[in-house]
Amino acid sequence: MDISRRDFGRLAALGVPAACLERSGFDFKFPPLPSTPPVADEKFWDVIRQQFILEPGLSVMNAANLCPSSAPVLESMYRNTRDVDTDPSMDNRIRMSEGKETTRKLLAEFLRVTPDEIVITRNTSESNNLVSSGIDLKPGDEVIVFSDNHPSNLQAWQEKAKRFGFTIRTVQQVNPHPGLEYYVQAFMREMTSRTKVLALTHLTSTVGDMLPVKELCRICAERGILSLVDGAQTLGVMDVDLGAIQPDFYSASAHKWPCGPKEVGLLYINKRSHSRIRGTIFSAYPGAVGISKTFEGFGQRDEPAIIAFGEALKFQDQIGRKRIEARSRELTQALIAGLREIDGVKIWTHADPARSLAVVSFLPGNLDPHKLGEALYNTDRIGTMIRGGSDRSGLRLSPHLYNSMGEVERVLDALRRYVKTGL
Repeated sequence: MDISRRDFGRLAALGVPAACLERSGFDFKFPPLPSTPPVADEKFWDVIRQQFILEPGLSVMNAANLCPSSAPVLESMYRNTRDVDTDPSMDNRIRMSEGKETTRKLLAEFLRVTPDEIVITRNTSESNNLVSSGIDLKPGDEVIVFSDNHPSNLQAWQEKAKRFGFTIRTVQQVNPHPGLEYYVQAFMREMTSRTKVLALTHLTSTVGDMLPVKELCRICAERGILSLVDGAQTLGVMDVDLGAIQPDFYSASAHKWPCGPKEVGLLYINKRSHSRIRGTIFSAYPGAVGISKTFEGFGQRDEPAIIAFGEALKFQDQIGRKRIEARSRELTQALIAGLREIDGVKIWTHADPARSLAVVSFLPGNLDPHKLGEALYNTDRIGTMIRGGSDRSGLRLSPHLYNSMGEVERVLDALRRYVKTGL
């Protein structure tokens, strides 16, 4: 099962380090992850970059959409995938199921909750829809949503309201971010005696607005309102403590900021809310503990990917979650400072660290965002996210732990050049 000469040459041509290609079966070889120093300088973050098989010379700042998988994730996923395909017997697959339960425990520790409260799903969208489909709602009931929610936490509620007859009340986003207290008051104004659910995002994927979820979850609990927090943009970049936030439901994915595998996610269901939600998918192979025994019967799963999610969490813990958050903030603040100096650029993201985190959206002057995004990728090897339409259109940058200050300068230099010379 060794890699062929042709494959070796093809991967080497892409710039994959030779050390990464030395493998037996699916076992990649990466430089060892060093102990995190008291002060993490650029040399340390360069070693972290080497834990990814990103193409040399390619700068991708799109963590809000998709992150590369880290070395421990790749090694675990490939090794266990080969194991299953080598021996797909039930006896061997039972061991994989035990690995799934290990990941459940790791998720619980990571979020400071209990394994009984963790459902392993495919992604944030599935988790959000399990909530909106699993709560009993009827005509006369009300659900409050945020206009800047992801479609799985906005459109899904709107469509189900048409079917079941409940009412949607919407809190509109304001740009620039008006402050956390503004949103506390805005959501409270929409609450009535008929409010059953508050569904909001923790950090918006559009411009990186942070919402006061801890305060709003506390208010909801006091009023008997169920709270759903979409954490797709915070798990893996913030040190999320659900034990302190205490939402009824929290959703997230592995493929974004955790730098984990694709099509693995989670749904946290607070113990106090287990009796207030019903499963809507029923099949074989449920989880082994708590609500996963009745809520996670999704049929055949990709256990190697689920196991690899656990490796992604351990990788982050080894670096240090607070250090990862500080690094992403450092890169983001450098981007915002540089963008402010470019004539004609309008920044949609608020610079206050209390109101934003690791997502920067901006309108690049008079340049066409689509053409600029294509030029940055094709000419400068810089990956961004293009945001079209009339709602805060432009480009979005979302740096993470595998990015460097040098890459920030590369991006800013390219933007200065295009704004000055055109496309």
